[in-house]
Amino acid sequence: MGPTQIAVSFAFQPLYSLHTGGAVALEALARAGTGEHSVARLLDEAARAGRLAETDVALAAHAVRQEAEGGAETGEALLPLHLNLTAASVAEGAARFTPLLDVLDEVGRRPREVVLEIGPPFSRVRPADLLDSMAALTDLGFRLALDGLGRSDLPLALLAAAPVSTLKVDGTLTAHAAGNTASAAVFESLLHFASRTGARLVATGVENTAHFEVVRGLGIRVAQGPLFTGTEPGGRLDGVTTPLPVTGDRVASPAAPRVKDFLKPATTLPASATCEDVREALAASERATGIVGVDQHDRPLWSVDRARFLLAFTGPYGHALHAKRSADRLADTPHTIDAEASALELLDVVADADWDRTGDDVVVVDRRGRCLGVVLVTEVVRGVAEAKVEEATALSPLTRLPGTDTVARDIDRRIAAREPFVTAWLDVDAFKSVNDKAGFAAGDDLIRELGRTLSEAAARLHRVTISHVGGDDFLVACDVDEIATLAAAVLDTSWSADGLPVSVSLATLVCMTASVGSYRDVSKLLAPLKKRAKQVPGSSWVLGRPGSDRVEVLRGKGGRDVRSVGA
Repeated sequence: MGPTQIAVSFAFQPLYSLHTGGAVALEALARAGTGEHSVARLLDEAARAGRLAETDVALAAHAVRQEAEGGAETGEALLPLHLNLTAASVAEGAARFTPLLDVLDEVGRRPREVVLEIGPPFSRVRPADLLDSMAALTDLGFRLALDGLGRSDLPLALLAAAPVSTLKVDGTLTAHAAGNTASAAVFESLLHFASRTGARLVATGVENTAHFEVVRGLGIRVAQGPLFTGTEPGGRLDGVTTPLPVTGDRVASPAAPRVKDFLKPATTLPASATCEDVREALAASERATGIVGVDQHDRPLWSVDRARFLLAFTGPYGHALHAKRSADRLADTPHTIDAEASALELLDVVADADWDRTGDDVVVVDRRGRCLGVVLVTEVVRGVAEAKVEEATALSPLTRLPGTDTVARDIDRRIAAREPFVTAWLDVDAFKSVNDKAGFAAGDDLIRELGRTLSEAAARLHRVTISHVGGDDFLVACDVDEIATLAAAVLDTSWSADGLPVSVSLATLVCMTASVGSYRDVSKLLAPLKKRAKQVPGSSWVLGRPGSDRVEVLRGKGGRDVRSVGA
């Protein structure tokens, strides 16, 4: 006997960036009542009937269809879609996912726009089977996530070997993180793991502002939960997302051009327009490079590129075939981007597009998905290039690293976004003596090598900013879990200048949320830490915190100690 027939619908819960305040993905959550009519009961019966994978994949396909049909109404249709699957279903092999691939093709989505969230139980499957299937799914283009960390039976060996791009921490751990040192330590460990593997860590179950502040204070970059959807714990979602309550925290580097800097008016038509309507609109405006079809709420549903449209419409029989037909037959899914996004984020959108659409206008939308205008890719490329040229003029001729303004802007941005971070000051001990004994050329070579080592270490991380202040001084800003990697890179190296042994000093300041007010404050606090590092024989590393005169000596001859700054 097959599983019970249950009517299943889906709500779509957003995953929010705690840095930008915008939704970065949607998770499809199945809803089908409780008790004998629940989704869990449906899956249990399917498992007993030997049809778990078939049912699980069918639910995922159903979610894709529903999202495609209702995405335009929520304004989130183009976000990556997260689909939930059990580990047992995935372990049966990638061949089971043909129905899902068929539906994705039907609605015009690509596998790389889908994240398959693999959830417990994990103990009932052979790890080798699961890993083989996961590898095959990534080959098909899917991105993968592991769900339920902190509550499920996920083996650490499987966590280490799984080819995943996202790790989702269970809401029970989120709820306990406030005031619980052990729970916070688990988050910090997972953050370090995610940083080393390049995965995205997501905190789930964020129910209130207290959870929100704790998660953000720990350095989590993405979160989801009832707080962001206006629902109470256990309540039903309506599929309509609401803005994250961090709107005022979004800060862009003044040197980085943003999408809205290139905004131009869009030529729009109702989504119901015909191809003849599009032709007339293009004829009326020679400057229009394309047309955007919008719904009654000004949300873009399709876009037409001028050259491709006219080529199809004016070709043999083009008018007869298309004139009275709906314009969407010659249209494409619009490329969209938030008005507050950076120009580099826009170039990422373009780079991810099909080759024949890299020159299309990109539709700029507000938080509700409404069309604000368009940007021309060529103008953005030119603007980014000009910004890069301006940036290059400020680079150190010796190390090709930017000056202090770069770190200053990054630190001020982190402070405004209420992010925890570390700032560090690295320099060579007795550098004048090095130049006097080994010569200026050897000193220059040493500085270049220090800059190269820092840059190579930063390239393996995600959120590191390095500046060459001048001479032998370097400034660094990074996430809390990244400083140990940078410190090891410079302190585990035996430095020398033309055979002359050299030591270096590293002073670090750990700044938690709201502990400092500006870059100027940070620089004042770093100065005595640098002086303390110089007092430690050999290559050294000292650490301090705002509001405390205590300094930890983490590296250096004489071992680890804790002393006051004035010692």
